[in-house]
Amino acid sequence: MKPAIMYDDTWANALDQNLKTASTPGGWALFNLTAQMKQQILPSRFDGLLAPGFLPHIQFLPHQLKTAQTVMEEMNGTAILADEVGLGKTIEAGLILKEYMLRGLASRILILAPASLVSQWAKELREKFQIFALVQRKNPDWTWNGVQIASIDSAKQAKFADVFSDTLFDMVIIDEAHRLKNPATKNHQFVSRLNKTYCLLLTATPVQNNADELFHLVSLLRPGLFGSNGFFQSQFKDGKRSVQNRDAFHALLRQVMVRNTRTEVEHEPIKRFIQTIRIDPSKEEKVFYDSLSEYLPASITLLTLQREACSSKYAALATLQKQEGFDQTKIAELARAIDRNSKAEKALEIIKGLDEKVLIFTQYRATQQYLELFFHSQQIPAVSFQGKFKKSKKDWMIELFKGPARVLIATEAGSEGLNLQFCRHVINFDLPWNPMKLEQRIGRVHRYGQTQNVYIYHLAYKQSVEDRMLSLLYEKIALFQTAIGKLDSILDENWIEDHLHDTFHTSKSVREWEIKMQNLAAALE
Repeated sequence: MKPAIMYDDTWANALDQNLKTASTPGGWALFNLTAQMKQQILPSRFDGLLAPGFLPHIQFLPHQLKTAQTVMEEMNGTAILADEVGLGKTIEAGLILKEYMLRGLASRILILAPASLVSQWAKELREKFQIFALVQRKNPDWTWNGVQIASIDSAKQAKFADVFSDTLFDMVIIDEAHRLKNPATKNHQFVSRLNKTYCLLLTATPVQNNADELFHLVSLLRPGLFGSNGFFQSQFKDGKRSVQNRDAFHALLRQVMVRNTRTEVEHEPIKRFIQTIRIDPSKEEKVFYDSLSEYLPASITLLTLQREACSSKYAALATLQKQEGFDQTKIAELARAIDRNSKAEKALEIIKGLDEKVLIFTQYRATQQYLELFFHSQQIPAVSFQGKFKKSKKDWMIELFKGPARVLIATEAGSEGLNLQFCRHVINFDLPWNPMKLEQRIGRVHRYGQTQNVYIYHLAYKQSVEDRMLSLLYEKIALFQTAIGKLDSILDENWIEDHLHDTFHTSKSVREWEIKMQNLAAALE
């Protein structure tokens, strides 16, 4: 029979009494009692996670727990969290933060995020992790000895340089950290000067243009991991985007970066159902589209103008109106003859058939404005989301979408950072040339917390440049379903983007563009 264990907590009661009666906040007795309390609270071992036991309301996914444990036990609290869009990088960061706070290793925390995401960070920390943060806005107090959240644009102002140079942060967390990729920018230089013990960089796209970006991000966390810049160029870089000595490169990268993909972590994944809808343009729309080559200003490529016309006449006219000395009379007459937008009518048909909330993406603000007016004329409550909106307006648009609005019409600014798991239908009113952008769009609804299957609708006019994009890029290559996130390294994805960028920005004709796209298809196949 095991002897009964007797617990003596008189030290805790005595501590409370001492705090109430002591004339001075010091002395050996008080120190001794405080030390005993710390020993009771703090764990004796550093392996494993404490935080999930304090957060029973959160059902952490296995990859999120594994990531947090890896960052703490193997990376010393300093890492790039580079999961694919929608897998819960914010959850991982919050879990790591909570863990360090519970262990008494972090109290002064600085979280930097795009202005549009600051309130979202504060809400998630409060509701999910029971961490209450000070949102720094006007007259910030950067010496706050607690958790504080701010936009990097407000924090990096020169007038705050002295206070940051004199402040040591236990942990710094930076969301959308790919914005630090260029060492010549103020963002990168500001973060590099921060005094910090632990640091987390969150980004789904740590490489966007070339391999140097990854080198610069890693150097913020672990200077010298890849050697000097010159050593990196000679030993690891192979062209603009690729790397050589791959085994050595990835071995080093794994010391500082964790990247989870959907195919690795989703055993019973939310399914995507993708429907491509090819639309017959009206006679007037087709005449307008076909006439663009006859009235093309010298400074604009036909490919660009045709893609805008596939969105709406307003998008194409917005570009043409910026051209000085260009006679717009004839093209304006053709535009006035268009009294309907066949795509908008199809989108309306989809929305009415669903009786659910719908997220619509367009690349063009002129189209966005038209769609909002069009849906209101059809008694469909719709709101817009733009990058140029002030933070308060962005938050209000999302709240309206959660509430009375049926439709949220977003430009590409809405493809980054938004959590819209309460919606599961996405209409791509026009298609981006880069499938990576398409993945970011879908990631607004297909992300951590989504419990239902997701439905995606691609709209395209028949016999248009969009129709060819669908055939050559999205259907034949099926890039957004197969290649993205399934290539053997994060750098491998980017030669595709490089090729796509060249294809769209250097092709002098639609035929030249088609040939380049066919070459890409052949390379992937």
